[in-house]
Amino acid sequence: MPAKKKNQVTAAAPERRRELLATAAEVFAAQGYNATTVRKIADEAGMLAGSLYYHFDSKESMLDEILSTFLTELWEGYDAVLAAGLGPRATIGALVTESFREIDRHRAAVAIYQKESRHLVDLPRFGYLADSQRRFEKAWLGTLERGVADGAFRADLDVRLTYRFVRDTVWVAASWYRPGGQHSPEEIARQYLSMVLDGIAVRD
Repeated sequence: MPAKKKNQVTAAAPERRRELLATAAEVFAAQGYNATTVRKIADEAGMLAGSLYYHFDSKESMLDEILSTFLTELWEGYDAVLAAGLGPRATIGALVTESFREIDRHRAAVAIYQKESRHLVDLPRFGYLADSQRRFEKAWLGTLERGVADGAFRADLDVRLTYRFVRDTVWVAASWYRPGGQHSPEEIARQYLSMVLDGIAVRD
């Protein structure tokens, strides 16, 4: 790794850092973290590999910033929903909508999180991923359990199975969703919630 001074890394223009992180996120999402080299990121960004070290001290630092930025924003939205005092059905709806908004804003980061978090949690630097997974499970399971207790959801509902279904079917959208497409994240969330909460069969 080329020698560098700390102020060389921290003094980089914020806008350029954001551009480089966006490029790195797309490469990580497409190729996987381990298969991605600093040279590949630099090539995609149109710069020399050594020049990246004026902005970031390692490939790991780039991944850390991508994931921590995404999760910080995700939990700001989730915490606001959970603190709003909504009923269980409205809470599920708001959480799903917030999730699709995050996919719209951080599609590549979501894809990385889905593919890489199982392996990254074993690294000390990425311990916060396990914490986030526990918080995520608690938020969704707690809402589903509250809905069953309140009579908003069926009494025979397997809340853990439902949680896994909702979690996986929401976040897998990162593999096909493209910002600026035909449907807004809010419209996708509305259609998704209609299928999950009301089903797809015509009722008698």
